[in-house]
Amino acid sequence: MYYVYILQCSDNHPYVGCCNDLQARIIRHQKGYVPATKPRLPIRLISYVAFQDKYKAFAFEKYLKSGSGRAFMKRHLV
Repeated sequence: MYYVYILQCSDNHPYVGCCNDLQARIIRHQKGYVPATKPRLPIRLISYVAFQDKYKAFAFEKYLKSGSGRAFMKRHLV
């Protein structure tokens, strides 16, 4: 499975990411191993969506990072 996940960071802005091992990825974020979230710790997982197709997961992540995707995320996922 591939997961698109949304983290709430200490600066109250969401972080969107994609991975194939959600639990391990969240641990990496929490320990500060991910440069994009290291200065924004602590983080909290607020939502995730699972996909069987890697390309659909990456496409959904890209959509959530777009303007209309951020609006969708605020209405439905956060």
